[in-house]
Amino acid sequence: MATRKPMVAGNWKMNGSLELVEQLSTAIKNVQSDELDIVVFPPFPLLSSLQQQNVTFGSQTVSENHAGAFTGEVDAQLVKDLGATFTLVGHSERRSIYGESDDVVADKFARAQQVGLTPILCVGESEQQR
Repeated sequence: MATRKPMVAGNWKMNGSLELVEQLSTAIKNVQSDELDIVVFPPFPLLSSLQQQNVTFGSQTVSENHAGAFTGEVDAQLVKDLGATFTLVGHSERRSIYGESDDVVADKFARAQQVGLTPILCVGESEQQR
């Protein structure tokens, strides 16, 4: 059985800037190792700026739908086309604020896999439930 590499992943939520992308990319390059994966999950508008930084990145969510009339949603294929490797699915904030059900999360997971993204399934409780 192959040993998995540890991963450090940072979800920026709705924070960040182009300046932060440059600063963080430089810092990540200085600590990159064959023994550790480092992945960042910035807001959607910053995804393309990470494309040129040689940093592993992903989206904070993807739509369970294919391209189409879904205003505000982002198709997993578009995320993949930007060079992302990963996507988060099922984050507790998406579940509580946007009402994403287990079925929706499962559909998002499947859609991400379908286009070649690696979905990271978020599990756990909200801060209030802790």
